[in-house]
Amino acid sequence: MDAATPAAAQFELNEDQRAIQEMTAAFAAEKVAPYALEWDRERHFPSDVIRETGALGFGGIYIRDDVGGSGLGRLDAVLIFEALAAACPAFSSMISIHNMAAWMIDTFGSDEQRRRFLPTMTSMEWLASYCLTEPGSGSDAAALKTRAARSGGNGSDYVLNGTKQFISGAGDSDIYVVMARTGEDGPKGVSTFVVPGDAPGLKFGPAENKMGWHMQPTRQVIFEDCKVPAENLLSGEGAGFRIAMAGLDGGRLNIAACSLGGAQAALDKALAYAGERVAFGRTINQFQALQFKLADMEIELQASRVMLYAAASRLDRKTHDAGKWSAMAKRFVTDTCFDIANEALQIHGGYGYLHEYGVEKLVRDLRVHQILEGTNEIMRMIVARHLIGR
Repeated sequence: MDAATPAAAQFELNEDQRAIQEMTAAFAAEKVAPYALEWDRERHFPSDVIRETGALGFGGIYIRDDVGGSGLGRLDAVLIFEALAAACPAFSSMISIHNMAAWMIDTFGSDEQRRRFLPTMTSMEWLASYCLTEPGSGSDAAALKTRAARSGGNGSDYVLNGTKQFISGAGDSDIYVVMARTGEDGPKGVSTFVVPGDAPGLKFGPAENKMGWHMQPTRQVIFEDCKVPAENLLSGEGAGFRIAMAGLDGGRLNIAACSLGGAQAALDKALAYAGERVAFGRTINQFQALQFKLADMEIELQASRVMLYAAASRLDRKTHDAGKWSAMAKRFVTDTCFDIANEALQIHGGYGYLHEYGVEKLVRDLRVHQILEGTNEIMRMIVARHLIGR
């Protein structure tokens, strides 16, 4: 797609992309949507269903095909995460995180590392988690304290000590892509390691009691003299912060797509409810005030979709401003789509507050998207720096 191509032409999906959407939506409707409320209520992690997505190619959506990946683009990935999130945003988000971790190995790992880790990750035999945030460093990611020091004969191992916070999949994942300090303070002293789930000295905190995303576990990842082979270091010492930030560019699009799918589900529920609920002698969708609210929700949803697809297209084409567009899309889409879900709850009135209607779950699940993969305040900082040339 040429940069000058009109947006309407750019985002007329081709036959393959429509097939991807249909396949994903069919899987989500059969395997995810009927169980999403139960998983949320019981705080059940459906690892078996997540692993089933490997057969569809979702374990390595934009991973190269020589290690079992699907070799698709970022726009294709957005379509997949959007369709999965319409059934359950938390389910879709977990697969997004796995793909982000796999992409980091595919992009920055050696050929030996790619062949050692990725075939079992792309098949979803192994699930992966991304470990950057710490108890004392969230937005200030370069201030992380987890340390990796050489040990063993000829420095054949690294020993990691520290704690990672808010790690999705922790305790259930098989692979952890971990940012740890090997050198000086600041970003230049950070390195990236692939840590197996059975590494000696790897421990986990209790499951966090969260507002949303109940179907996936979130725990601390704790390293207590955790021994990792030196051959699990990605791209050499000091490359870790660059690797982590590159992963987040794509992760921001993925999480925006999860918001988009959740907001579409919320709007669909609101439309159905407004056509059934009777007040003052007629269905409430006959009141102009509610019609205007529904119209605004649709306008905002479609604006979010166009912006997200445009950002994904730029990342696919590796344009110079792709990072800015990823940040803009993440900020705009996650904020806007949370508001859409919240309006859908309001349309449902008291019923929207009940678990069985599914709307309050969408509101709870989408709220965290404004925080993770870089808070939306940090997204504004990224955009501002691009604008003023920093």
